[in-house]
Amino acid sequence: MSEIGKQGGRQLALIALFAVLVACVPLFTRSGTVLNFVMMALYATLLAQAWNILGGFGGQFSFGHALFFGTGAYIQAIAQLQGGINAWAALALAILGAALAGLFVGALSFRYGLKGSYFALVTLAFAEVFRIIALSVPFTGGGVGLMVPLRESAANLQFGSRSGYLWLVLGFVVAALLLSWWLRRSRFGAYLQAVRDNEDAARAVGVNPFRIKLAAIGLSGAFMGAAGAFYVQVFQYIDPGIAYGASTSVEALVAAIVGGMGTLWGPVLGAVVLHVLADLTRNLFGELPGINMVIYGVVLVLIVIFLPRGIAGLGQSARQLWKGGRHG
Repeated sequence: MSEIGKQGGRQLALIALFAVLVACVPLFTRSGTVLNFVMMALYATLLAQAWNILGGFGGQFSFGHALFFGTGAYIQAIAQLQGGINAWAALALAILGAALAGLFVGALSFRYGLKGSYFALVTLAFAEVFRIIALSVPFTGGGVGLMVPLRESAANLQFGSRSGYLWLVLGFVVAALLLSWWLRRSRFGAYLQAVRDNEDAARAVGVNPFRIKLAAIGLSGAFMGAAGAFYVQVFQYIDPGIAYGASTSVEALVAAIVGGMGTLWGPVLGAVVLHVLADLTRNLFGELPGINMVIYGVVLVLIVIFLPRGIAGLGQSARQLWKGGRHG
């Protein structure tokens, strides 16, 4: 077996080990605090992984990923409240709807060659437009929002403890990890990274950047929609500020950048670190408005300056600093 094949096998084994270890957490503790921490850390990981598919592997920075989160969240709530659809079926619709929203935004943006800061601002603008629409139309509940009634049962995707939700979001996280593993090894992943590195060169060798980026934003939107649907089922409430607010977009991109863009485990590491910081901040400063954003900003600046490859690239960054110091 080649070295590449062995490395791929090791990564799959690590993903399996991660899944088993996290899935066993509820078997060893019934502490609501511990289970809630693990569940929300996994939720943050899912946000980061969704962003990483487009921003990390594809190099298309989005400032408005809340667009896909909110679309999935509202579909999840509206399908149950106004369509009488089972929550599991609504979940599938939420993922599909968010993916279609990604394809819609991607088709408009990539067709006209928007990239870099222009693409980032367009996604931010779309998220704001959808927020205003959600505030204005009656079926979203307007500014009041929507509340999903409590009907506790696994069939309704409402679990009696945090364990069920933990296993649900873990399934999404593992699926995203497997997709990232595939992106690092597949032809599509190679095309996506070629487009990220040099779009003109990729086009010259026969790669269609429009189709590749469109597929990437569709996949990214799908996982973000899954996170939105998960949020609705856990908290049983959604409003325009939560659905399309900037905080969700910021959390997704900062966790991916801090952990390491375009890496397999970077979003996991970044999400856990930021979630620990958020909890410590809440304990120290209470619910001080905006303090999380301040902390995220400071961490992001420090990571960009001292660890440009993120936490996942810590070893490589340290080796380069060591070599630079020796040569100096």
